[in-house]
Parts: sequence; structure tokens; C-alpha cells
Amino acid sequence: MVYRLSTRLLNICIASFCKAQQLEKAEAVIIDGIRLGVLPDVVTYNTLIDAHCYFFGTDAAHSVLYRMREAGISPNVVTYNSLLAGAARNCLLSLCLDLFESMLQAGIHPDVWSYNTLMHCFFKLGKPDEAYKVFRDIILSNLSPDPSTFNIMINGLCKNGYTDNALGLFRNLQRHGLVPELVTYNILINGLCKAGRLGAARRILKELGESGHQPNAITYTTVMKCCFRSRQFEQGLDILSEMKSKGYTFDGFAYCTSIGALVKMGKIKEANDYMEQMVRNGIELDLVSYNTLINVYCKEGNFVAAFNLLDEIESGGLECDKYTHTIIIDGLCKAGNIEGAQRHLNYMNTIGFDSNLVAFNCMIDGLCKAGLTDHAMKLFESMEVKDSFTYTSLVHNLCRERRFRCASKLLLSCLKGGMKILRSTQHAVLDGLRCSGYTSEARKLRSKIRLGRLLH
Repeated sequence: MVYRLSTRLLNICIASFCKAQQLEKAEAVIIDGIRLGVLPDVVTYNTLIDAHCYFFGTDAAHSVLYRMREAGISPNVVTYNSLLAGAARNCLLSLCLDLFESMLQAGIHPDVWSYNTLMHCFFKLGKPDEAYKVFRDIILSNLSPDPSTFNIMINGLCKNGYTDNALGLFRNLQRHGLVPELVTYNILINGLCKAGRLGAARRILKELGESGHQPNAITYTTVMKCCFRSRQFEQGLDILSEMKSKGYTFDGFAYCTSIGALVKMGKIKEANDYMEQMVRNGIELDLVSYNTLINVYCKEGNFVAAFNLLDEIESGGLECDKYTHTIIIDGLCKAGNIEGAQRHLNYMNTIGFDSNLVAFNCMIDGLCKAGLTDHAMKLFESMEVKDSFTYTSLVHNLCRERRFRCASKLLLSCLKGGMKILRSTQHAVLDGLRCSGYTSEARKLRSKIRLGRLLH
């Protein structure tokens, strides 16, 4: 009895060190325990294997498995499940299959969790047919699928583009009298939203409310985000109001999603109200939240507040990313403050953001719209990296200034680089050349455009 209690205490100590990522101390405890006559058991090594899988990978875990066998302790299904989870986490499918084979050869019967892990690995690697075969094997092995099995199936089907199949499986569960969990509803709603099926997602949300489960903040935020992405802003704000009426606590993500949508709708006052609510509720801002707020201030033209937030980010220990500075540059350009935008672009270069393509694109577009196309051309020539937007913006603005021959040369260099320019911009160049009397050049350009399409 003393031995069993002592080994149990040993295992508790090892589990605590493993959770704290102090595996060297966990190993030392095993050595000290053996010296005191307290021998490790299968639980001891399983705990250690699981930690090694999670923090150091399957190779380190296999070394523990080898020591386990040397100590005369036979691995069990829990041992192999930990190894399977580590392999699946790193998408090592061949290793997962080898582990399954090793289990069977050792006379260890895989349990539901073993199959769940293998099924999840197949889905992660984009092999839904093989994943379904694993699901079928669970049934044929006379094992009862658990809620995690169905959640993995529904999630995997959705992520692999089989949303209808996921919905069909969900309906089958209901027909067989199985009551889906809240997390199952959330997985399906998320899958439908990502597939752009807002109507179906809202119907499942309604069913969830009638099922006896209460939607949580994750449910509402998922649907709300889908509404905003689909430009169904009013529906998104209705979801937001419903969240508020039911007393759900908003997180920074929900607030920032709403604020971003309100800005796109041009409802700057309402966006400001939500900003104030967020601050009053003491929500700690992350970089995404700060970027959203800076975007609101730039849309308002309140650059003093935007730069104050920039200082707050840096003083709070966060590091601004390229997007933060790009928002300010774009805002300054749209406000007509080209000099300010240029200064901030130069500042970005001095602090190490020298390859921010999006910021350069904003600057080029701003210069063109301010009538400074020659300056935009110089900036364009100085850029090491360019994309389709860079070319499209410059070609479009050259056409606006009726500089069609210059636009034609730029369009050709873009096509030679394998990049695409909007069809409308291509037509603008061709039409401009014809109207300006350069019909021969227009014909040659059209032929080269067609050739470029065939080659790329």
C-alpha cells in the first residue's frame, strides 16, 4: 500500500514538472525515486512520453519509450495514443501508420481516441476519403464513436470543402437521437460561415437556440464575422445587439470586428462609441485591436489620436507591424498629406521595414491621385519588389492623365513579368491608344496581351 501511494506521489510530482516544462527535473525525480526504492510504473513513463511529444517531438518521446521497455514496463494504449498525438500534431502520417501497426503487433487494441487521432491527421493532410475509412473502421471494430469523433469528422469535412457532407452527418446524428454538443454546433456554424453559407449558418444558429443549448460568445462572434465579411453589415450588427441583450461579455476581437465593420459602413460615430465602450470595459488591447482603432482615427482624419496610439503601442511593450504603419501612410495619402505620408514611409525604412510592398503601393496611388505621377514613377523605379497592384495602380493613373504610350510600356513590362493587370485597365490603355491615333501600337499591344495570357 505504501509502495502504491509512493508511486502515485512520484507520478504527481512528475506531472507537475512536465506541465511546467521542466522535464530535466521530472527525470531527476524518477532517478531519486528509484534510489529511494520507489519504482516508476506505466503512468510515470506515459506522462513523460506525452510531455516529450508536446515540447520536443516524437524522436525524444521514442527515446523514453526505449527506456521504458528497458525497465521492463510494457507500453499500453495510452502510451501509443500520446505518440500518435505527437506524430499527428506534426502531420507525420507515415509515423502514425507505423505506430498503429506496432500497436496491433504488440497485441494492444486501438481505442476510439487512437482512431480519432489518425482520422484527424488524414483530414489535416487533405485526405478526407482516408479519414472516412478510419471512421468506418471505428464502427467495424465494435467501438462506439464519442462526441470528439463526430466533431473531428464535421470539422475535417468542412475544412476540406465537404460542407454538405458535414451537414448531412450532423442531420444523421439528430435522426439517430444523438444530441449534438454546443461545440459541435460551433464547428458546423464556423464551417458554413467559412464556406460563405451565411443563410445556413443562421438557420443552425436558430436551431441551436431551440435545442436547449445556449449559444456562447464564440457562436455569435463567428456568425457576426461572417455577416461582416459578406457585407451584410446590418445583420452583423443585429447579431451584436443580440449578444449584448443576452449579457455576453465582449472580447477585444468582437469589439474590433464590429468597429471595423462600422468604419466600412461610414458610421464613424458608432465606431467611436464602441471604442469608448471597449476602453471602459477594461479590455486589454492587442496589436490587432490597436490597428483597428488607428484605422478608425485615420478614416476620421484624426492623425493626432492615431500617432498617440502609435506611441502607446511602443510604450506598452508591443511592436508595431508593417500593417500599423501602412494604415497611417494610406490615411495620410487619402487625406492629401503626401509629405506626411512620405515622411512616415522614410521613418518605416529607418526602423527596418524596408520591404513593405503594401506601404509603397499606397504611396504610389496617393502620389498619382495628388497629380504627382512623375514622383510616383521615380518611387516605382526604386522599388525592388513589385506586384500586380503596383502596376495596375500606376497604369490606371497614367491613363487618367492620358499618357497612354507610357502606360502601354508599363503594361507590357508587367505582362512579361508574368503578373496580371485588371482587364478594365488593359482596355483603358488600348482604347486610349486608339483614340489618340496610335492604332498600330494598340494592335501590337493587343497581340502581346493575348500572347501573355497563353504563356501565363
